[in-house]
Amino acid sequence: MSADPAVPPTVDAAYLGPAGTFTELAVAALLPADTSSAAVLTVQDALDMVAEGEAHSAVVPFENSVEGSVSVTLDALIHGSPLVIVAEAHVAVRFVVVARHGTTLADVRRVGTHPHAAAQTRAWTAAHLPEAEVLPETSTARAAELVAAGDYDAAVAAPTAATRHGLQVLAENVADRPGAVTRFVRLTRPCPPPVATGADTTTLAAFLRHNHPGALLELLEQFTARGVDLTRLESRPTGEALGQYCFAIEADGHLSEPRMAEALTGLHRTCRQVRYLGSYPRADRAGHEVAAQAAEPAYRRARAWVESLTRGR
Repeated sequence: MSADPAVPPTVDAAYLGPAGTFTELAVAALLPADTSSAAVLTVQDALDMVAEGEAHSAVVPFENSVEGSVSVTLDALIHGSPLVIVAEAHVAVRFVVVARHGTTLADVRRVGTHPHAAAQTRAWTAAHLPEAEVLPETSTARAAELVAAGDYDAAVAAPTAATRHGLQVLAENVADRPGAVTRFVRLTRPCPPPVATGADTTTLAAFLRHNHPGALLELLEQFTARGVDLTRLESRPTGEALGQYCFAIEADGHLSEPRMAEALTGLHRTCRQVRYLGSYPRADRAGHEVAAQAAEPAYRRARAWVESLTRGR
């Protein structure tokens, strides 16, 4: 799959729709107000638009503070067309139950929502809608849309869904764990990373060359020896055979830092494949402390010392 560079993208951003999802809030946080955007049905549709040159970027969910990784996004980045993360945003998640006017909680038998929303409201639903069947939809906004059309009695959705679709709110703040946050990422085709800020994340996927005792330790040592702190390490199936996994890795630091560049160099030497998925500013702008021996001045001094040895000094 390749895009024709002579044909400009149709829109600035493709995102998981329809309009009214939490992803639309992430688009507003990540891109200027005058950005042209297109709501699509699935995460894969959004990524395909970027890969095919129909959109400059895609905004999709990547991780949730309750449910963990959004596997469809992570797996598409690991195995699909080359794309990189250039920015992230954190969106607070608040759920409500919406229904057509005149409906009461006692009337609700069919509830539509996104699977992640269903997981985050399972206890509330069991306690307050014990007779209801919760059915999966592609998004919470789509579920609300179908409530308005009469396909569901109610939906678990974002608060904006009630106004957008002319529905009433039957219950507010129905999340089992208040304060949940979803992390969204903006993806583009491969490009130079944003300038380092001192509060950055580098994301990548590493495929082990051979599965043997100590193989994971060899991978981790590439970071440990260079003072790079890992913030996430997750195994994902390679799809090649049962029991074959690769590792999704997130590390504090930027590709332009010598310690990170050396860690990736070490991974490239020891792993069968390394897929670079981006180096970009953290949404929370939380900086990371770098030990003196891992900081850039230490690398400069070390390189100067080795160069002096080659000159016989």
